[in-house]
Amino acid sequence: MHALSDVSFDVAAGEALGIIGRNGAGKSTLLKILSRITRPSGGVVRLRGRVGSLLEVGTGFHPELTGRENIYLNGAILGMSRRDIRRRFDEIVAFAETERFLDTPVKRYSSGMYVRLAFAVAAHLETEILIVDEVLAVGDADFQRKCLGEMEGLRQQGRTLLFVSHNLVAIESVCHRAIYLEQGRVAFDGRADDAVSTYISRSEREGQRASRGRFDRTQTPEDGAIRITGVELRRNGKSLTDSLRLGDSLQVTVLGDRLVGKRLALGLRLRDESRQRLAGVSTAMRPPKGRSRSSDLVAFHLRRLTLTPGRYWLDVGLIDSRSGDYLDLFEGAATFDVEATDFYGSGFRVTHAEGPILLEFEWS
Repeated sequence: MHALSDVSFDVAAGEALGIIGRNGAGKSTLLKILSRITRPSGGVVRLRGRVGSLLEVGTGFHPELTGRENIYLNGAILGMSRRDIRRRFDEIVAFAETERFLDTPVKRYSSGMYVRLAFAVAAHLETEILIVDEVLAVGDADFQRKCLGEMEGLRQQGRTLLFVSHNLVAIESVCHRAIYLEQGRVAFDGRADDAVSTYISRSEREGQRASRGRFDRTQTPEDGAIRITGVELRRNGKSLTDSLRLGDSLQVTVLGDRLVGKRLALGLRLRDESRQRLAGVSTAMRPPKGRSRSSDLVAFHLRRLTLTPGRYWLDVGLIDSRSGDYLDLFEGAATFDVEATDFYGSGFRVTHAEGPILLEFEWS
């Protein structure tokens, strides 16, 4: 099976092209081929101009050389003269903010420092084409914002940009055009906002299978058997999905038999990628909204998710209302992904580095 199949497109000089898709869609493979790191097993790639690329932490740097030496090494690889590199040297160092560590071997750099210097070199050494993968996510929030601003500036200068990111807001703000890859093929090629919309809608349809978890968890307390038979996730109260955007609402519907009783509550517990518990709610905490004639369906409405981008796990369980103890807990009853959005409306890129939960705030 090929990582990419029948992928064909042209990028004009001065164009900013975004490349989006789920993990495993072939995005990074495509960039490695375009950067001439990997040779294609079939097909032809034609590039006109010098190419600067930032694909993985450490790509193009020699770990034993210092930051200063690697700047000159990268420039030489790109075909620049020592005089040209020296002319841009101070700009590169100032942008990377690594002055104190300039004469330290880069093998001692943190991943964030590595990326700062690597991006500064790639962006400032006057390449006609700049290729950037999601590696920018390693940097801190301020530097990510700085890099996105620099890429916008390069585009305005007429440089060609190819940008892979799961930050859909960044794709829409930097790129006019985007390609959506799906299982190694081009599923959409057009305006960036249309590509993002297509990606989200198809992710929702694909997520319907994952969001309709079916199982059978039965517990028999004093007054009879209780069963949990399924969990469904809905985005903004509508389409079934396992992929949401930061700020969306989430409805978690638990299906079963006799889910709620006088001495029985239904509980929902949220965990992050490291399986750390973030929050929990149960039907015992507050009265229901409206009246229900049956207890074979319980819907939890979580308004405006303030979870930072990443994957999250939902546990479902039956709770003794008197003691608060779980009679039964189904861990990982459902999972969902949260995609980045411009949550604060400021262009600030939110990452998991701020913690798993965002705060809604104002300041003066």
